[in-house]
Amino acid sequence: MEHFVYHNPTRVVFGKGTIAQVRDLISPSEKVLITYGGGSIRNNGVYDQVMAALSGRDVLEFGGIQPNPLYETLMQAVEIVKRQKVTFLLAVGGGSVLDGTKFIAAAAHYQGEDPWDICAKEAPVTSALPLGSVLTLPATGSESNTAAVISRQSTNEKLAFLSEHVYPKFAILDPEVTYSLPDKQIRNGIVDAFMHVLEQYATYPVGAALQDRQAEAILMTLIEEGPKTLRNKTDYQARANIVWCATQALNGLIACGVPQDWSTHAIGHELTAFYGIDHAESLAIVMPALFRHELGKKQKKLAQLARRVFGVNEADDARAAELAIAKITEFFHSLGMPTRLVEHKIDPGEAAAKISARFRSRGAVMGEHGSIDASAAEKILLAC
Repeated sequence: MEHFVYHNPTRVVFGKGTIAQVRDLISPSEKVLITYGGGSIRNNGVYDQVMAALSGRDVLEFGGIQPNPLYETLMQAVEIVKRQKVTFLLAVGGGSVLDGTKFIAAAAHYQGEDPWDICAKEAPVTSALPLGSVLTLPATGSESNTAAVISRQSTNEKLAFLSEHVYPKFAILDPEVTYSLPDKQIRNGIVDAFMHVLEQYATYPVGAALQDRQAEAILMTLIEEGPKTLRNKTDYQARANIVWCATQALNGLIACGVPQDWSTHAIGHELTAFYGIDHAESLAIVMPALFRHELGKKQKKLAQLARRVFGVNEADDARAAELAIAKITEFFHSLGMPTRLVEHKIDPGEAAAKISARFRSRGAVMGEHGSIDASAAEKILLAC
């Protein structure tokens, strides 16, 4: 097991009716900016619950944060924060709203010339506005981690940044407020959480027995509970398990002491940047081809995955690893998730040329072994 430091300061408040606790979690002296997306929170009752919890407080609103939050939109919120002297941000929505709010929090304090450098040049974030979250879509785990992914429309880029300064102070997780989600968003959330686990698990063995079992538990729960929550949207127990799995998949716990990959995400981000497909859809497309490209390096962990998670009875590691990829793909298909570029009317040759050229210009090297460069990405995309 590798050395690690684990620290997660986010207070998680889980269960029915917990949005009311926002009132106790934000000081009355704060000037709050509520951030949200396209307005679904006004239709499902979440907005009313949040406003009731903050009744009598100094509250502003900023809506319209996109599913892939745009830098251009977020900078409008930064201007409001500065002009109105906002002191606390409350993200109400899914991972995109949370990611966008993290960028707003960091950009509001950024002293450099261009806040986009936080993503594009890994400019250090030395401070940020405090923020909290009310989660309405389980998927990204952004409600209790340091990560955010931001898009820039003018350059067709989608880039991430990490900073401990943007850990949410709290995360309200009420599974009931996710009942109104359409099937596609539920499916995407399940696949997103599943892939977060695989990016941290499907690498190579380092003797991290507990972390392996924790990761496998999340995967098995998603496999068991995912179809249930799609069949019955008001199955509270199934939905509660999905919500908690999505948080646990990327709150840093299963990452302790293990190598991580994230090359599927890096390539997937470019598919979203160029073609606008959903984040989870991009991951489902890239993962099978990428795992096959890296099969020799990932063989032992994929074989372990096949046996422990999918119950595959196969003694040969190479064969078991191949079966793991097939089983993951079958699971995605069972949720109604496409796994090929042509299913999104995207030409693999065109995508491979565009994305490999971008990686080549950046000198990108990805994967747990640093073995995925622009040429490897091109081969992987051609096989998608």
